Amino acid sequence: MLDILLTASVSFIITFLAVPVVLEVAEKKKLFDIPNERKVHTRLVASLGGVGIFGGFILAALLSIQGHLNYEFQYFFAASLVIFFLGLKDDLIILSASKKFIGQIIAASILIHLGGIRLDSMHGILGFEKLPEAFSLALSYLTIIVVINSFNLIDGVDGLAASLGILTMLVFGSYFFAIGYQAYALLAFAMAGSLAAFMIFNHHPARIFMGDSGSLMIGLINAILVIKFINVANDPLVAVPVPSAVAIGFGILIVPLLDTLRVFSIRILNGQSPFTPDRNHVHHLLLDRGMDHAAVTLTCVSVNIGFIILAWFGRHLGPNYLMLLMLTLAFSGLGLLYYKRPRRAVLIAKRSDGVATMQTKGTKVVTLTKEKEAQSAVD
Repeated sequence: MLDILLTASVSFIITFLAVPVVLEVAEKKKLFDIPNERKVHTRLVASLGGVGIFGGFILAALLSIQGHLNYEFQYFFAASLVIFFLGLKDDLIILSASKKFIGQIIAASILIHLGGIRLDSMHGILGFEKLPEAFSLALSYLTIIVVINSFNLIDGVDGLAASLGILTMLVFGSYFFAIGYQAYALLAFAMAGSLAAFMIFNHHPARIFMGDSGSLMIGLINAILVIKFINVANDPLVAVPVPSAVAIGFGILIVPLLDTLRVFSIRILNGQSPFTPDRNHVHHLLLDRGMDHAAVTLTCVSVNIGFIILAWFGRHLGPNYLMLLMLTLAFSGLGLLYYKRPRRAVLIAKRSDGVATMQTKGTKVVTLTKEKEAQSAVD
């Protein structure tokens, strides 16, 4: 227990000291996230918080995890470096979706082929147990890529990705500590400590964003932990065996994971790339209902906690019934958000100088010239 506390404390302190330095550098070098029509912030904010998160996490983890006893962790750290520098480059120089995807494939291949993080069984989901080699590899790559991107895509509101990351790390870390998997517990609590320190600067109104270098990193560590959890928790010989581990793993990550799967599916059905940006995420739906950033974050975290509790107490239902129950409740809630989603009203007003302005509720004012005003009237 002392190792856990020390690891979390070290990561917290390093990140807490690093973020102000990152803020100062961002101010001097003008490294800001620029607002646009898709983003919800309206001012310049530094977006390199992932540097502080990664610094605290990696140093604390390297100091506490004994590599000679846990050989696979050298590959976890290698994949972390790939993801961190991939995200950092995207924060500084915007990368295309294809380049980001290739980088994520490289990180996933390190985890799967060298680190042993792969799904060999469905553990009873839809009646499937042991998987063929090709299907196992495909499912492992898909799981890792989706989980990595889930925290990147949910990072649209101040404090949301960091809060969900703290929640999942505490849950996974506590379970691995309970069953004696000390290294995995230390990995989780190292990230939790860094995110807790980052939240001091990221709560609304945020002074800094984590950027892709932070959100992709949270996703990577969650991908490692959830696959390890699924493989270990179903073993009846562990100290705390967990029936329906696949469904429970899904429940732990349900808010970012289901939102990503839903948005990806909608984009693909519309003939678009799954990485095409839009305003269809769950936090956008909540913002459109009039919630502020703090309320959206609190709502999403509370819902995620509720599903974790439901998954734990419903674990004896079996993976299929438990998964069906969670999906039914989740899509029912999303259906209500869509059904009651307010329409954006467009108001056109004329100023005393004869220039018309068009204002959409929740967006910034756009100035129209007289020519555009005439064209709008014709349309």
